[in-house]
Amino acid sequence: MQRQGPKQGLLNIGFGNFVIASRVVSIVNPSPAPMRRLREDARQEGRLIDATQGRKTRAIIITDSNHVILSAIQAETIGQRFSQEDG
Repeated sequence: MQRQGPKQGLLNIGFGNFVIASRVVSIVNPSPAPMRRLREDARQEGRLIDATQGRKTRAIIITDSNHVILSAIQAETIGQRFSQEDG
């Protein structure tokens, strides 16, 4: 039997959607203009993942693969979940 690597922790980003916590680079507020441009650039390049389930975007998650994930959960809430996963 082969030994598997360390278990990858999942970060709950709301409504049954999860991201591998170790792949998250940043969790940001979507309001500032640079974040809106980031979202639009990702959409045009096919790197945008919308996990809002049709709700208002309240956080943008950037991964190490340069994907941009939209979440309807507040950035602060996701940050707290991320900190709990880390500890």
